[in-house]
Amino acid sequence: MVDDFLSEDERIIRKKVRNFVETDLLPVINDYWDRAEFPFALVPKIAALGIVGTTIEGYGCPGMSRLAAGMVAMEMARGDGSINTFIGVQSGLAMGTINTLGSEEQKQRWLPGMARLEKIGAFGLTEPDHGSDSVGLETSARRDGDHYILNGRKRWIGNASFADVVVLWARDEADGKVKAFILEKNGDGSYPAGYRAEVITGKIGKRAILQPDITIENLRIPAENKLVEANSFRDVTRVLTATRGGASWESVGHGIAAYEAAVKYAKERVQFGKPIASYQLVQNKLANMLAELTAMQLICFRLAALADQGKMTGPMASLAKMHTAQKARWICQEARDILGGNGLLLENHVARHMTDMEVVHTYEGTDSIQSLLIGRDITGISAFSG
Repeated sequence: MVDDFLSEDERIIRKKVRNFVETDLLPVINDYWDRAEFPFALVPKIAALGIVGTTIEGYGCPGMSRLAAGMVAMEMARGDGSINTFIGVQSGLAMGTINTLGSEEQKQRWLPGMARLEKIGAFGLTEPDHGSDSVGLETSARRDGDHYILNGRKRWIGNASFADVVVLWARDEADGKVKAFILEKNGDGSYPAGYRAEVITGKIGKRAILQPDITIENLRIPAENKLVEANSFRDVTRVLTATRGGASWESVGHGIAAYEAAVKYAKERVQFGKPIASYQLVQNKLANMLAELTAMQLICFRLAALADQGKMTGPMASLAKMHTAQKARWICQEARDILGGNGLLLENHVARHMTDMEVVHTYEGTDSIQSLLIGRDITGISAFSG
């Protein structure tokens, strides 16, 4: 749908990612997903694509447009949501935080290695008791000489069981402000004393991305690892607003994958003597799925253009995320319905995209939370605290 708007560079990026998905990702991802294992073997192949860091300029990052970054998220999600989350955490949340809130020295120190995927990143904000109200986070930081001492817990932190660089958000006891600190592995590859990550098991979606619970007990982080521009929760919001567009493009990717699977199946599946694609009910479903996909892509394209122009606002990002997550979730459910019982099988991919959309629906703020952010912008009245 957006082909006419893509530059030659953006087409090249999309083609590279699509080829990776078709050649390297799709043949293996169901096995990793079924076993709830992360495909470490794919990391060097992702690094070779030259896409990590997406819109960040310099430091070995590609400095691509927002639309090109959208193509990366869309095509990766069209393949698998777990791998898209891995890249999103690396490029958008971890590297994005350092690029937005770090000093020049801090950017030079961490970003080049992360752009090459020599160093994996994680982003520790959500806590067991603070998801939608993460502004109330309880993890604490106390200055002690040339270190900060952190205590608290984090939950659902992608990559955090093996990441080399972990962004930890904590409340400074000195002034009550939320700040960001960078945890690094020791030289031998171990984590410093006081950091423990236990991978959450039993997930129904995004099973190939490892998302641990983190326990932080008297963890000492050098004061120089406090990001210099991360001094309040408003700085968290700056990062989340910038990355929310990625969740919208991801939703489009899941929707496209489910729609394409439904079309293919409907043409091949014979019932009552003819392909089910010939039945009015199935054609009605496919037509409405395509209509919603078209609208989703147009919203994402406009959001990317506004972001490149510096005109994107938080409510705009919330509107895009709310709409695309709702509609992609519905498209996946309709595709599962068209495939009938076969839609439950991993080999047909739809079930994986459908359950992954349950995760996308939740992270970066559920539809309900996004609607309240939009409602506050519409009315000038906050329906929730914060």
